[in-house]
Amino acid sequence: MRVGLVQLNVSDDPAANLPETRRLIGQAAAGGATFILTPECTNGLSSSRAHQRAIFHHEADDPTLRALREDAARLGVWLLIGSLALFTQDEDGRFANRSFLIDPLGQIAARYDKVHMFDVDVSATERYRESEGYRPGNQAVLAQTPFGVVGMTVCYDVRFAYLYRRLAQAGAQILTVPAAFNHITGAAHWEVLLRARAIETGCFVLAPAQTGFHPETAGGKGRHTYGHSLAIAPWGEVLADGGTDVGVAYAEVDLERVSQARGRVPSLSHDRKVEGP
Repeated sequence: MRVGLVQLNVSDDPAANLPETRRLIGQAAAGGATFILTPECTNGLSSSRAHQRAIFHHEADDPTLRALREDAARLGVWLLIGSLALFTQDEDGRFANRSFLIDPLGQIAARYDKVHMFDVDVSATERYRESEGYRPGNQAVLAQTPFGVVGMTVCYDVRFAYLYRRLAQAGAQILTVPAAFNHITGAAHWEVLLRARAIETGCFVLAPAQTGFHPETAGGKGRHTYGHSLAIAPWGEVLADGGTDVGVAYAEVDLERVSQARGRVPSLSHDRKVEGP
């Protein structure tokens, strides 16, 4: 199976972002990809809570979701919409950071709400409190597809190895990690974390990413993301690296490599209980 990792540089205007996203999905399909993945925050990036309330939608009304479902059906491909920021019914008004797996008929095959919130102080000028605007999910998600079992995660989840081990032990062969990874932590940690998750689980790891500077028109300061969409093999090799330009990176996924890696180092069956501390 050929996969296409779509690398985006979205603004805080979902309507303006959508044509480029659709163009690159079409490019990936024309390039032979039958499983196409977009990054976290495919519909837009904004640090202004007021602007978010003005531009985002509930799932049932979201124009990006509707259009990309249509594209998956028109192109006859599986599509992972890395995530969309969406209204929820929460009384405090927080959004969901929700990933969607779309089948070739345009139907939603699986949903996953990002579990781990990016509440960090990267530097003196880089402070993030994702939980102030987004409520965390609480459910790990596996999706059965004709090409393998997919375990769905998003961005900051990659720092929590237990989630990936749980998904792999439950049957995942492919792990998705769509991201809008910070440029500082990305340079230090992105590749090594993704390779570790692949090696620990014996899974393919597919991680489409946002890239570059994301300006904001509604009062936010903007932000930088790292790019370097990556496809990682179960033995830890980097199969594709999207660099820092907007575009599509391709990789071949052969599930026989999952069996081979797990046969050589069957660590998923070697858990032991330990005492303390």
